Amino acid sequence: MDTPRHRAVTEGEKCHTARVPRRFLTLADVAETLNVSASQVYALVRNGELPAIKLGGRGQWRVEEAALDSFIAERYAATERFIADHPFSRDASAADSADA
Repeated sequence: MDTPRHRAVTEGEKCHTARVPRRFLTLADVAETLNVSASQVYALVRNGELPAIKLGGRGQWRVEEAALDSFIAERYAATERFIADHPFSRDASAADSADA
């Protein structure tokens, strides 16, 4: 066998596979990225908000990094729409406080 990887291993060179970006993330990885709990990520997957795949007999969930990036971009867009539809005004918040 004469492949670059085989030569790197047999000749004691460093293998460069560590530089290959990961395509799929565990739910724990996604939770860490979003700074939420793994159960919150699981709920996003189960209700269809965050696309994921289920692998193997034990049902390990994986989220494609591109899908996570798209999900984050969509959440930013949804937040922008919410802010545009619900402008914050000091007068409105003062009126809300006075009503309470």
